[in-house]
Amino acid sequence: METLLGLIVGVGLSAACGFRVFVPLLGMSIAALSGHITLSPNFAWIGTWIALVAFSVATILEIATYYLPWVDNMMDAIMTPAAVVAGIIVTASMIEDISPFLKWSLAIIVGGGVAAIVQGGTVILRYGSSGLTGGLANHTVSTIEMILSILVTILAMVLPILCLIAVVWICYKMIRKIATSTLFKRLFT
Repeated sequence: METLLGLIVGVGLSAACGFRVFVPLLGMSIAALSGHITLSPNFAWIGTWIALVAFSVATILEIATYYLPWVDNMMDAIMTPAAVVAGIIVTASMIEDISPFLKWSLAIIVGGGVAAIVQGGTVILRYGSSGLTGGLANHTVSTIEMILSILVTILAMVLPILCLIAVVWICYKMIRKIATSTLFKRLFT
């Protein structure tokens, strides 16, 4: 049961990584240092003061760059693979007491997959915002993404089952948005 709960928390944190890569890692570091979550032994480094400082600086820089017009679109190109890697890491860090093969398989497929879906949806939203407003409304998209990342991070650690329901709904909406986007159609038709 504890392994399943760890996986559910990891999935929620992976979705948050799709909105902002470093916010969930910062949240995990704070929660681990305060004793609210237990990390898998190989990921105990996330709950150190050095990691807290590093994640704090990275979070501030990531959020700030998303408020620079057109830089935000370039950041999507960099942050998409980073979100997938972060989704894998946060999921793996929450799963204990199973074989390494199963742990990493779940982390890659579920954690990385959820982060990729959410990040892909945000890329499509930013692409649409840039196309419609010349990038002028992208700061609004960035603010919403930041707020969602913070909320999903907190929800994943406080109410993981409710967070899982929210993540399933978010992924459903993102997949629909991706599949019906003009960018997707241009790339795959």
